[in-house]
Amino acid sequence: MFRLDMNCDLGESFGAYTLGNDEQILNVVTSCNIACGFHAGDATTMRRTVELALGKGVAIGAHPGLQDLVGFGRRNMDISPQEAYDIVVYQIGALDGFVRACGGRMQHVKPHGALYNMAAVSAPLAEAIAKAVYKVNPELILFGLSGSELVRAGQKIGLRTASEVFADRTYQKDGTLTSRRQPDAMIHDTEKAVQQVIRMVKEGKVLSQQGVDVDIQADTVCIHGDGPHALEYAAQIRRALEQAEIRVAPIGQANVA
Repeated sequence: MFRLDMNCDLGESFGAYTLGNDEQILNVVTSCNIACGFHAGDATTMRRTVELALGKGVAIGAHPGLQDLVGFGRRNMDISPQEAYDIVVYQIGALDGFVRACGGRMQHVKPHGALYNMAAVSAPLAEAIAKAVYKVNPELILFGLSGSELVRAGQKIGLRTASEVFADRTYQKDGTLTSRRQPDAMIHDTEKAVQQVIRMVKEGKVLSQQGVDVDIQADTVCIHGDGPHALEYAAQIRRALEQAEIRVAPIGQANVA
């Protein structure tokens, strides 16, 4: 049987500002990536999100990003590999403290936004992030874009890795995601998104914006939780996967290479 983890970026509220529908989304996904305070989130939001996830049996991951609250961590920054290592260690440690204090264990780490996309194509940056994860806890699973330098770096250092795909994003012929600055970056048609995910899981292919099929491995799919119809969208994706005989379960329950 085919299987797939469903993950969502959560805990991205900050102070008086509320973002997303975390409590309801947690009823649908199997893993969550919790913001660690650099691109979004704060200490109280981190604790509350950890408590919610543990209460619903959803596996928890750290979601470290660039130190850019104003840009939500989606703007590239010229950081060195050493700086990337330092900010990832710092943020994993912050979230892990809350997870342990609440009686849980962290499953994975998934970089956020620009840090994720930069590490997808930069081997030195990817290696620094993988090293940071490994040094904090070599049992953690590293999430990275399928076919990316980040996945290769994780495998090279000895981490378990999960190749991530996206339901609502379009792809380029080199396997990278279409920039959010482009008008065709997002897929708004739920049925189209469903078919893209099912094909990625069952055929290992995704059609790029250039009309070329790209080989892809789908271990976990990201469902964004901050859109106006995020909950309905996530529920539709999950139902469609199960109807297609794709088992939905946390990545930690599978043997991921």
